[in-house]
Amino acid sequence: MNYKKLLLVLAASAYTVTLPLKAQSLVQTENEADKNKRMEWFDNAKLGIFIHWGIYAVNGVSESWSFFNNYLPYEAYMNQAKGFTAEKYDPKTWVGLIKESGARYTVITTKHHDGMALWNTKAGHLNVLEQTPAKRDLIDPFVKEVRKQGLKLGFYYSLLDWSNENYPNKTRTETRYDVKTDPARWQKFVDFNFTQLAELNKTWNPDLYWFDGDWEQSAENWNSKGIVNLLRSTNPNVIINSRIQGYGDYATPEQGVPVVRPKDSHWELCMTMNDSWGYQQADTNYKSPFILLRTFVDCLSMGGNLLLDIGPKADGSIADEQVAILKEFGRWTKKHKEAIYSTRAGIPNEHFQGYTTLSQSGDVLYLYLPYKPNGPIEVKGLVNKVNRVWVVGNGTILPHKIYNKNYWSAVPGNLYIDVPQQVLDPQITVLAVLLDGPIKLYRGEGQIISSN
Repeated sequence: MNYKKLLLVLAASAYTVTLPLKAQSLVQTENEADKNKRMEWFDNAKLGIFIHWGIYAVNGVSESWSFFNNYLPYEAYMNQAKGFTAEKYDPKTWVGLIKESGARYTVITTKHHDGMALWNTKAGHLNVLEQTPAKRDLIDPFVKEVRKQGLKLGFYYSLLDWSNENYPNKTRTETRYDVKTDPARWQKFVDFNFTQLAELNKTWNPDLYWFDGDWEQSAENWNSKGIVNLLRSTNPNVIINSRIQGYGDYATPEQGVPVVRPKDSHWELCMTMNDSWGYQQADTNYKSPFILLRTFVDCLSMGGNLLLDIGPKADGSIADEQVAILKEFGRWTKKHKEAIYSTRAGIPNEHFQGYTTLSQSGDVLYLYLPYKPNGPIEVKGLVNKVNRVWVVGNGTILPHKIYNKNYWSAVPGNLYIDVPQQVLDPQITVLAVLLDGPIKLYRGEGQIISSN
């Protein structure tokens, strides 16, 4: 397609967008160095807070999926809009809690698969201003607080919309039409998406887009390339997640921590605090702060981020269990900030029984202990000389010794560090090992004595 003359017809709002020449081939021309520079804040942020908020919180049902999977009728699901008041919604408190947790960015649902927009969209009438007692734009005050408190802003946006009359699928068992046999109707939906995305981009210029729902259509059908070019035409540094059929910047595994590091060097795990994304009063199966912090350091050790989810209630308040988790994250991240932000992936698992990261310069090895050591801890294969070992956030210098280093062998000795009980953190203890230079590891199979 020749983007020099590209016009995106935005039927729902009766205006058009012409992409600037500098943005027309952006998807194709960005080199790896430029991408890494654009991704720098994201890679250094490490922790983000996801927010799933919508009418599904009224009865505490599964967001959008409950009607798509025919657990309840569509009309009953949408009737929840009458109870979505947002009367206790306080963006300042929300953002304050997010910042206190140690998160450097946040991603809020502007619209889930049910199509209910949380902002004053001009593309149709399915929005909280017209359909709920909230009767106001809920995105704008949140954005203002995020900017005021110095966090990076992300928008979740569902590419699919099961409520839209021009979207082919309504439920798992009910379809409206086939895209192949009615391309004109499908184009109306594509125009609708471009209208809403243009509104979000022009109004708030977010730092990140978190797309979802791409699995139901191809990149060609979504016009993924056109979406990316539209967003970057006025917001060139915006970061886009992977769920846009091949045109994203970073991988987004969900719920389960990867066993091995994702191939994409930029990645983020999204995870719930209990078993639900949106607020469900019946879901009391909350993970402990320890489990969630352990998940966090697992991500850190593989060079990734954690996007931890909260689901506010229909009135805008946040459940006490979720507040408590955010505050414990805040205590832990504040204490251990030197071992979190701007670190990079650690050493291979064979070298240490726990999680690790490295400073950007590679001369500080951070060791995370999600257990109480029964004796000295061990690091294997460390070629460097160790200058010092201390407890992060505590400052206590710890004694260490090298064992099994033989003059006749190139195999380095084993580093043992004593960790007294009084320095242990209630959740996860972190140690810093200062090396004499960038880390060097022995990765061999050992050596047999041939001369002594």
